[in-house]
Amino acid sequence: MANAGQFAQDTDILLRVGANANTDVKAAGWFDEIILDVEAIINCATMYDWSTADAATSLTATVRGILIDTGACLAAIEGISFDMSGFTSRVEAEDMINVLRDRALFNIGILRNKNVQKFLSVPTSGSV
Repeated sequence: MANAGQFAQDTDILLRVGANANTDVKAAGWFDEIILDVEAIINCATMYDWSTADAATSLTATVRGILIDTGACLAAIEGISFDMSGFTSRVEAEDMINVLRDRALFNIGILRNKNVQKFLSVPTSGSV
C-alpha cells in the first residue's frame, strides 16, 4: 500500500475502518489523497502547521501518536462513509463514525491548545 500521508499511514487507517469496510476503500492507494486533505484539516483546525513540524523531525515518537490517531480517525470516517453496504447495518457504520469523530474532535481540542503545541514541537532532553 502507498503511504502518502505524513501522519497516519494506510495501516493506521485500516485498523479504524474495520473489517466490513468496502474492498475498494481497503485497496492500496485509496487513502492517498484523503490523508493529505485530512492533514490539511488538522493543520487548519488547530491553527498550527503540524506537517512542517513533523517534517522537521521536531516531534518525538512518544507524542507523535496524537497526530497519527487524529489523521487516521478522520480518514477512516471518509472510508466508512464512502460505502456502508458491507457493514452488518447502517447503524453499525454510523456508530463507528461517531466513535471516530468523537476521538478526532477530542484530539483536535488538545492540539489547539498553544501550550500543547509548544510542548509537542520542542524536543525534550529527557529531563523534567
